[in-house]
Amino acid sequence: MAQKGVQLDQETFSCSICLDLLKDPVALHCGHSYCMNCIKSFWDEEDEKEIHSCPQCRQTFTPRPVLVKSTMLAVLVEELKKTGPQAAPADHCYAGPEDVACDVCTGRKLKAVKSCLVCLVSYCEKHLQPHYNVPQLKKHKLVEPSKKLQENICSRHDEVMKMFCRTDQQCICYLCSVDEHKGHDTVSAAAERTERQRELQLSRQNIQQRIQDREKDVKLLQQEVEAINGSADKAVEDSEKIFTQLIRLTEKRSSDVKQQIRSQQETEVSRVKELQEKLEQEITELKRKDAELKQLSHTEDHNQFLHNYPSLSPLSQSTDSSSINIRPLRYFEDVTAAVSELRDKLQDILRETWTNISLTVTQVDVLLSQPEPKTRAGFLKYSQEITLDPNTANTDLLLSEGNRKATVTSQQQSYSSHPDRFTYWWQVLSRESLTGRCYWEVEWRGRGVHVAVAYKNISRTGSSDECVFGYNDKSWAIDCNQNSFTILHNNIKTPISGPQSSRVGVYLDHRAGILSFYSVSETMTLLHRVQTTFTQPLHAGLRLYSSYGGTAEFCQLK
Repeated sequence: MAQKGVQLDQETFSCSICLDLLKDPVALHCGHSYCMNCIKSFWDEEDEKEIHSCPQCRQTFTPRPVLVKSTMLAVLVEELKKTGPQAAPADHCYAGPEDVACDVCTGRKLKAVKSCLVCLVSYCEKHLQPHYNVPQLKKHKLVEPSKKLQENICSRHDEVMKMFCRTDQQCICYLCSVDEHKGHDTVSAAAERTERQRELQLSRQNIQQRIQDREKDVKLLQQEVEAINGSADKAVEDSEKIFTQLIRLTEKRSSDVKQQIRSQQETEVSRVKELQEKLEQEITELKRKDAELKQLSHTEDHNQFLHNYPSLSPLSQSTDSSSINIRPLRYFEDVTAAVSELRDKLQDILRETWTNISLTVTQVDVLLSQPEPKTRAGFLKYSQEITLDPNTANTDLLLSEGNRKATVTSQQQSYSSHPDRFTYWWQVLSRESLTGRCYWEVEWRGRGVHVAVAYKNISRTGSSDECVFGYNDKSWAIDCNQNSFTILHNNIKTPISGPQSSRVGVYLDHRAGILSFYSVSETMTLLHRVQTTFTQPLHAGLRLYSSYGGTAEFCQLK
């Protein structure tokens, strides 16, 4: 406890500028004491201002006081030196390059613990004490140490900026408010801070609410991820079981066929060998009988010949050779043909059902469908390159431009025979199948064109409505001519209005069941939107009017 008392005495008789024990102590009129040299050096820096102040309480003196050594303080300091060692601040108390230094300390400066917005000075713990003790200083605003205090000084008037100009959105001093900012909407900085603080609080509340909403969304999406993963894992597991069952069933049928073939093979071979043995036995007997007859025929004694002839054994009954049916070498080939037929049927079934399975998989869409784009730039993000399939083109259509353009021609094209070809109507389908979100544009010339989408299983042969785009339940089309637009589906015609254009845009969101037609010029105008459920992948299609030279082309958008 005695040592602590010494330290307190040392602090009491320390200079607040150098923080060491007073040397040649002097007392100012305000009551604060300093080393003679410390206060002289401090005031030397203030001579230009012609105003001298106390470093602690900021009381000003005019003119500069004459300093006289305080004999009493000098004696007390000498006595204190004899009672114990002088305590030095720890190294961690001194200000480093990144710290805010005390503005009052001389020599090696201590870290500032507070900055005063009124004095515009940063203080260490010792030099801050007057702000806790002096009534006038207690009213000052203390904040965390700051290196930017000078930013609060008006560069024009060298005054603290306590005002805010709302007109120019900047902090100003009082003199600015009556000078270059006269007539502006000005308030105190505190009032503006209060207003901005209220706005900030509302912004924080909004942000916090959005954070809560987004966290809920993230949680929901995480649940969706878990649900998707669980559903997918179960679908894979179930599919593997089903395909395993199919494989096992196929293997079982293969084993059954193999067993039946081998069983029938064994039966037939056994029957053939049995007949073969009988025939071989008969041959052996006939050879023996032939030898006896031969021997008898060589007997020269007539009496002996006649005597032995009756004793010859009669021939056994001949094996019925009519049971031997020599057929072409086909035997089990019919079985192979039957198995091949089964394979072809299974392949057809798998081919037909696989499209539905694949489409069902791609239709799994957890999130809500994205809204339809509002601008052409938005549509172009989904642009799809379309090429025409020559195997579907009517022979009166000439394909060019890398199979993107169809032209009606008077000379039939030498396309090879193909079951996918439209035989009567001047139509053609795209090579690409369309799912997901797609966008494409068609530029046309001539009397008109049907811009269409259709399922692949649309009829191709003949002139019936089942083959015409828009006249059946397997296709949708917009009829574009020089005077009007008409929507066609399932033989229902719906006239629509819109700006005439030689370019038509088509937007497809297969999963959402949306098909939209647009008139494209300098702007895009919605002509018609179809909302339905697509059960198969779609193909883009064109049907041209019966006028030679008419063209329609899928535009290159990328």
